Amino acid sequence: MSGQKINIAVFVSGGGTNLQALIDKQKSGVISSGEIRLVVSSNKDAFALERAKKAGIPAVVVSKKECGSQEAFEKKIREYLKQYNIELIVLAGFMCILSEGFTSKYPKRIVNVHPSLIPSFCGKGFYGLKVHEAALDYGVKVTGATVHFVNEVPDGGEIIMQKAVEVQDGDTPETLQKRVMVNAEWIILPQAVEKVSAQLQKNK
Repeated sequence: MSGQKINIAVFVSGGGTNLQALIDKQKSGVISSGEIRLVVSSNKDAFALERAKKAGIPAVVVSKKECGSQEAFEKKIREYLKQYNIELIVLAGFMCILSEGFTSKYPKRIVNVHPSLIPSFCGKGFYGLKVHEAALDYGVKVTGATVHFVNEVPDGGEIIMQKAVEVQDGDTPETLQKRVMVNAEWIILPQAVEKVSAQLQKNK
């Protein structure tokens, strides 16, 4: 076993709150088996890019629109991953679906955080506030977050960690989203990243 840290890339599209949680937990030592070496954003205006810059992490923008096709988009991302010798990918609010052609190249090396307890409120079309709207519409009393491996099925990969969060009377999708982030996503995503990194390090 080598003590070398696993090289991590975090994929983002927006504000980057989960990226920030990962950066903070890397600093505080929760993530010690891996290190964030690269941030990949699908959106040039993502605030996550500022967070990466502030933390001194290299960041690149790969726009699907500018690449012209899914194939070209994924090829460009793969080139960056190769350049930075990335061994683990973390999707943290990444708003693009990755094809089977891409995910199959990184088996059990792509993790995603989803703001519900899978298999509830997940799959195609369930992202962001829509997940919390669906949970409230359904009337569930408990929701939460799930960190799972990514395969060709949206939200369909093996579950790594889950954490439950209570739904409160008077919750709106916004208040629920915030509570799930703070009490579940920001806690289990770094823990799961450490768990997977430690496993990959062991198998190196």
